[in-house]
Amino acid sequence: MKFKELNLSPELLIAVERAGFEEATPIQEQTIPLALEGKDVIGQAQTGTGKTAAFGLPMLAKIDTTKTMLQGLVIAPTRELAIQTQEELFRLGRDKKIRVQAVYGGADIGRQIRGLKDRPHIVVGTPGRMLDHINRHTLKLETVETLVLDEADEMLNMGFLEDIEKIISKVPAERQTLLFSATMPDAIKKIGVKFMKDPEHVKIKTKEMTADLIDQYYVRAKDYEKFDVMTRLFDVQTPDLAIVFGRTKRRVDELARGLEARGYKAEGIHGDLSQQKRMSVLRSFKRGDLDILVATDVAARGLDISGVTHVYNYDIPQDPESYVHRIGRTGRAGKGGMSVTFVTPNEMGYLHVIENLTKKRMNPMRPPTEKEAFKGQLGAAMEQIQSQMEENSDSLEKYNESAKELLATYSPEELAALLLKTTAKDPSDAVPVKITPERPLPSNKKGGGFNRGGGKRGGGSNRGGGRGKDNYRKDRDRNSSNKNKNYGGNKQRSNNKSTNRNNDKKRGFVIRTNTND
Repeated sequence: MKFKELNLSPELLIAVERAGFEEATPIQEQTIPLALEGKDVIGQAQTGTGKTAAFGLPMLAKIDTTKTMLQGLVIAPTRELAIQTQEELFRLGRDKKIRVQAVYGGADIGRQIRGLKDRPHIVVGTPGRMLDHINRHTLKLETVETLVLDEADEMLNMGFLEDIEKIISKVPAERQTLLFSATMPDAIKKIGVKFMKDPEHVKIKTKEMTADLIDQYYVRAKDYEKFDVMTRLFDVQTPDLAIVFGRTKRRVDELARGLEARGYKAEGIHGDLSQQKRMSVLRSFKRGDLDILVATDVAARGLDISGVTHVYNYDIPQDPESYVHRIGRTGRAGKGGMSVTFVTPNEMGYLHVIENLTKKRMNPMRPPTEKEAFKGQLGAAMEQIQSQMEENSDSLEKYNESAKELLATYSPEELAALLLKTTAKDPSDAVPVKITPERPLPSNKKGGGFNRGGGKRGGGSNRGGGRGKDNYRKDRDRNSSNKNKNYGGNKQRSNNKSTNRNNDKKRGFVIRTNTND
């Protein structure tokens, strides 16, 4: 369903379009109409399914900007999620001039107090800091019309139930309540019964979908090695159309500039770009004017991008669900696809969590050497020259006399070698590119894993100050056992990659996606 079918105001539709979203996700499609009617909603869906817009758009639609008072309250389990939610609500509500303030621990409370004195329309925050402001009388909730509990199961696991109940007791009984949770334990159901009025239950079931033609690999590399390794993979694999995902906007900008410096047709896209620039880059990518799109996760959700043959996760995603969205850009409509994820040694635990989610082990891939990359470049150059010879065979006569003069001085081998040199990129002559290091995602003492919401901006803190519920198994290095030099679809070996993949035996890759119940 398109967003324009959801009866949203023009200001919100403009913001949605600016963000690059075209189609609503299942949780958005089912929740937004109910919330716009003023009903209480319990939304059950995994992280990474678009829940912020699902509750944010109806809340923003209700805000009366002629009233300078608090009208919406969002309680989130961690400061990372609170910041992320505040930023998204600000972007979506910018055309309505809606003011959004975040309050969370570990930050200057005086600055937050000054922000609250400006009478924001929406406050997003963590339970502990919200209670602190309530006790200081710097946050008054008597005018709240919409209350949102985001990731309620996570807040319960972190021991916030008592704090949440105290906060809710300060909110008017006549309000709309929206609760979102990945799971639905009894404690969540009790909150629904105690604090909500006849809530509608929207459950987005996570369904397993086979995608046998998506090959998944990982490359173990240190942060400073990743760029050179990735460009060598480009030279070996020669992808038709590729997306490179980076964790931060700075990372995306630097990667795009570095790829351009090395002669690749690449551009970056992220949330700070103007709508006009974003749409221009996407059009160029869809037309094939660009070979590589470098993007933050904004490009993984809600955007209609087809024909992608390769996805490269330059940074492993901080949210395991994002991985599924990222690789979902390829392997569509029965065509083959490949994903390659770069993992630093202390991020291996995150890779194992992704494997648990997808029910598929990634294959280790040895980084290609400079010599192998050059061989790949030569193969691609030969293919390009042969293609041009076929296309121009009838229009070369006027060059014959000059060609004979050259042949009188140089051998055919020398001339062919010069042609190959000007067509192929020699990795040894590559422009040096330095990518600013990003802090790896935080790992716990059990060997790493997703501390849900940690790692924001290149490595944030663990949600809840180390009280995360999940422990993940110890790191295991499988890379050393890989003796195979298959880099996944070298073009010069075959002119029909899709046919070759379709003839391979089924690999049984399973992706979990969100579908209507």
